Amino acid sequence: MTTKARTSDPESGVPGLGRTMSGLRRVFDSGRTRSLSWRTQQLKGIVRLVTDHEADFAQAIASDLGRGAVDAWLGDLAPAKTEAEYAIKHLRGWARNRRVSLPMSQLPGSGWIQHEPLGVVLVIGPWNYPVLLNLAPLISAIAAGNCAVVKPSELAPATSLLLKGLLGRYVDPEAVTVVEGDGATTQELLGLGFDHAFFTGGTEVGRRVMVAAAEKLTPVTLELGGKCPVIVAADAKLGVTARRIAWTKMMNAGQTCVAPDYVLVHEKVKDEFLTLLLNAMEEMRDPGETFQRIVNERHFDRLCDYLATTTGSVVAGGEYDRPTLGLAPSVVVDPDPADTVMTEEIFGPILPVLSYRTLDDAVSFVNARPKPLAMYLFSETSSVEQALIDRIPAGGVVVNHVAMHCMVPQLPFGGIGNSGMGAYHGEWGFQTFSHRKAVLRKGTQLDPQIVYPPYSSSDLRLLRKLF
Repeated sequence: MTTKARTSDPESGVPGLGRTMSGLRRVFDSGRTRSLSWRTQQLKGIVRLVTDHEADFAQAIASDLGRGAVDAWLGDLAPAKTEAEYAIKHLRGWARNRRVSLPMSQLPGSGWIQHEPLGVVLVIGPWNYPVLLNLAPLISAIAAGNCAVVKPSELAPATSLLLKGLLGRYVDPEAVTVVEGDGATTQELLGLGFDHAFFTGGTEVGRRVMVAAAEKLTPVTLELGGKCPVIVAADAKLGVTARRIAWTKMMNAGQTCVAPDYVLVHEKVKDEFLTLLLNAMEEMRDPGETFQRIVNERHFDRLCDYLATTTGSVVAGGEYDRPTLGLAPSVVVDPDPADTVMTEEIFGPILPVLSYRTLDDAVSFVNARPKPLAMYLFSETSSVEQALIDRIPAGGVVVNHVAMHCMVPQLPFGGIGNSGMGAYHGEWGFQTFSHRKAVLRKGTQLDPQIVYPPYSSSDLRLLRKLF
């Protein structure tokens, strides 16, 4: 049997990418993607995609990450469907021209802001929620009228392959395409010069994406990670607090960018909180399940090293199973702030718990570290809530729950500082993938000569009042 050798395009070192890009440019230049009917048709296609193939995606996610069908639906498929349905409902309003008032010096005339698609955009997805975090940015890109390349993570190969095989059946395959590959492929793609690049992943890789994009002056949105803190006030309802923290930390084995990374609990309620937290974690564990699966050996070794080197007390978990890359959900009490478990994003089922004496202490502790993607606080006192919201910079805040803000398309989702730049979801995603074109229209019926030189002293006095 013989195989045909793959050849690279002259524009690209990766086979076919140059031709793919040229084809997408032709489609965009044809104007096909600008109509609201085309956009709506594609968004409805994504709704059908996740509905028709829920079982297929659940199986792929189980293969890639070891997640069950319920978690696949809850973490990936349901929010993707919700995002698309929300865009369908609100697209016409988002795309409407926005009239603006004019200063006296520009009257008579009219002005408006017109939203235009950027062109051909790149979506670089992560492995931890391999359906949602590829489709949600794509939904925003399509809603804005763009052509797109989706680059799923090679660390979720089954889901990546499924997306490549299915997406073109539900959306315009000449306008949206899936490209598989590793980091080198991502670099090749960025070298093609997209009109926008959207990356979800770790901070270090985000830096490399931004550097590569800068070569082509490609604007970027970076959805990164960080150590998302939880602050538990002395007046928090501890039972509810413990359950909500345990649930969101154990979801997807803690491999979630908005998962609680560490807990600061008031010293007066620390012992009670810990008891309730450990009970909640035990109750939520599936019968017979000791370990949660980590995505690959590199991340597994990293997490095991955090546990092995911490100065804190491992009061729950700590066990692991190398053949299956399994790690037990673990709680570490009072680690030194210099421990790697406290200096690096954990992204796994390990939860450090520390105590604080005053709210000022808690604020100082969080603010001494890079700005987090999200901050969570539990309190029954509105003044405490508002003080923490105001004093701690973060991409987003959730009061009395964890991570739920990313399920609300009406809210912008994005980071700040090391946790990212830019935002999306709902209209915020539409804006991210749109150019806001300023338009000023002036009439020709009136053409006062006073604005043209030469100017008399009286002309200048009047012009100073007008301008």
